[in-house]
Amino acid sequence: MFPNATDPIHRFLMVHPWFAELPLPRRQDIEQQVLTVQARKGEVVLQANEPVLGWYAVLSGLVTIERRSGTGRNATYLGVSAGEWFGEGSTLKDEPRRYDVIALRDTELLCLPNAIFHALHASSMGFNQFLVAHLNQRLGQAMAIIDAGRTRSPEQRIALSLSRLFWSRTRQLDLSQDELASLAGMSRQTANRALNTLQQQGLISLSMNRITVLDDTGLSRLLLTPPA
Repeated sequence: MFPNATDPIHRFLMVHPWFAELPLPRRQDIEQQVLTVQARKGEVVLQANEPVLGWYAVLSGLVTIERRSGTGRNATYLGVSAGEWFGEGSTLKDEPRRYDVIALRDTELLCLPNAIFHALHASSMGFNQFLVAHLNQRLGQAMAIIDAGRTRSPEQRIALSLSRLFWSRTRQLDLSQDELASLAGMSRQTANRALNTLQQQGLISLSMNRITVLDDTGLSRLLLTPPA
């Protein structure tokens, strides 16, 4: 049986060259074994300290990767939008998940089971090339976050959190100021002042729980400005 080209899982996987280049029987086998997980806005999709079943991608929606403490102080590491993969570190190391995955809006995840992930890792050059590029992107994001937290102004830290380094597939972000402040590692009040400054500069526009990036070039220019 040939795959249904209108099926969202098939369409999503076929976008990736590592999948599209596999023999048809292998692609069909993978499509039959992948799993999906749904969550409503605000729900914990995947919990910390649980066994990792595979490598995940966001089919639709938006999630954040967070670590929650017993004191109520949470650390948000990353936002992951539709079309992006996450969790490869835990899958490669075969360790329990170290973070919670929270749905910021109604969300559906795709899970590539561990056995398939490791089989592709052991046999597919295209898969490994994609994985290396993806890990390199995550490393770049981590280094940018460390640099921003130590040396950058609030406006630059917000600009980084809105940049294509983290949101390559969308320029309309359905984020509350609380969520963005958490992603940028600052208070809501500081984030609000920085957002208003960026809006006054014509780089973004603000509406109810939505931030639209108007000028990517301007955001990039701001990020290249040396620290004061």
